Amino acid sequence: MEIIHQKKIWFSISALIILTALLFAVVNGVNTGIDFTGGTIMEFDFHQQVEVSEIRQVTNQFDADASINFIGAEQEQVQIRTIVDMNHQERMEVFHEFQEKYGIVENDFLRAAQFGPSIGQEIQNRAYLSILIAAVGMLIYITFRFEFSFGLAAIIALIHDILIVVAVFIIFQIPINSPFVAAMLTVLGYSINDTIVVFDRIRENRKLMKKFDFTSLTSESIRQTIKRSIYTSVTTLITIVALYILGVPMIKDFALPLIAGIISGTYSSIFIASPVWVMIKERSKDPNKTFSKA
Repeated sequence: MEIIHQKKIWFSISALIILTALLFAVVNGVNTGIDFTGGTIMEFDFHQQVEVSEIRQVTNQFDADASINFIGAEQEQVQIRTIVDMNHQERMEVFHEFQEKYGIVENDFLRAAQFGPSIGQEIQNRAYLSILIAAVGMLIYITFRFEFSFGLAAIIALIHDILIVVAVFIIFQIPINSPFVAAMLTVLGYSINDTIVVFDRIRENRKLMKKFDFTSLTSESIRQTIKRSIYTSVTTLITIVALYILGVPMIKDFALPLIAGIISGTYSSIFIASPVWVMIKERSKDPNKTFSKA
């Protein structure tokens, strides 16, 4: 298997996606949701099931990108989230539009709340902190369980996964919000599990392959685990794709980054983490030393 020898190709593919996203970010900006930018949330009870397209006929008048989510088992209550900071009068104008269209009364305007930019910034900072704590915890665990070079390679692969998923969202202008952060933390756990499977096989093969170079050792380990990684990812993706297709909008906000993250995590476990580990070992002071632990 030529995965390690062709590492420049795999690195170039990832770099191309990330650089494309940077270009899109400069030209179009990043589509951040209300959780990060601040905005307005309104909830209404229509006492009937209403099509999203009908609701958008009203919401498009003040925000074409407003998020619409159904609440409750009957899906008769609707939550509208918009990054537009609407005052009381503007919110009431929206309510009167729905009142005229569906005959709802004042008590059917269930809730309204505004989120300022400072609250959005706090949520954003906590998201960064959560990801940082998760990455540091994984680095400590892998270093203790294996060795530091494995931990470093795994963290680089995790950073790759985050950047790729963010890049996809930037390129396609998909809103980045709180469900996105929750999905990213889930992706980190999934990706590190897939990476550890490959690393564990490398460690086992070190004991069996007495005469080897790092490239051949890693290539053989990937060959032995690649089917498992692909089968596991495919079965997981089937479930997540079903959630995305059949789920309500809020579930879709969580499932979509999961889909991108699982694909990226599987890719990085095979094509990023292992080649990076080989590069680290080959550039160490004693490249002939196979391992530091028995």
